Amino acid sequence: MTGKNTSGRGQRDLKVKVKTARGRKLSSTRWLERQLNDPYVAAARRDGYRGRAAYKLLELDDKYRFLVPGARVVDLGCAPGGWLQVAVARVNALGEKKGKRIGTVLGVDLQEVEPLAGATAHVLDFLDEGAEAQVKDWLGGQADVVMSDMAASSSGHKQTDHLRIMALCEAAAHFAFDVLEENGTFVAKVLAGGAEGELQQLLKQNFRKVANVKPPASRSDSSEKYVVATGFRGTAAE
Repeated sequence: MTGKNTSGRGQRDLKVKVKTARGRKLSSTRWLERQLNDPYVAAARRDGYRGRAAYKLLELDDKYRFLVPGARVVDLGCAPGGWLQVAVARVNALGEKKGKRIGTVLGVDLQEVEPLAGATAHVLDFLDEGAEAQVKDWLGGQADVVMSDMAASSSGHKQTDHLRIMALCEAAAHFAFDVLEENGTFVAKVLAGGAEGELQQLLKQNFRKVANVKPPASRSDSSEKYVVATGFRGTAAE
């Protein structure tokens, strides 16, 4: 699974138009039309990924190289499993890269996730008391990477949704402080909207480098971006 040629170069530029069916909302029609014309959706089907979000992680890791063979990875809110698929291949969880260290991939989510070779997924709310200890027990120690592509349920109100996802991201960061190994990496989705200051300050206190990036696979009309914090200092500074 390589994820190459997502732009469709060399092919005819054909855009699918979808008529609004009776009983279907215009917003639903627009979503369907966007899905049908999204090169990353097509690439995910072709490459066997469980969703287009896999390419966001591929692009982030291509740039920052945190999913290395032998790494122990925790994916928060891992359903449907696209990020798990990427992590399994990159950390060599199946041992397919001969001579390379074998990594560990662990996912947690509120819902069951279809089994995936090389990864273990558990039904768990990472916000529950004792969740950090449970994850470390499953993992057999500290993690090298904690990552999250979670988004809070949409309310339809832009500012409310922004605050919700920022709160979720801050909670994920605090979770990472408890389970990360020194020099570990934290990767999470955030939404641009003016409330990122506290999170940025928190991460800069606890990591040596903090970058904010919008990977090419992230839709241009979306306010999402990703924070990549590397070099965990090992002792959380609140």
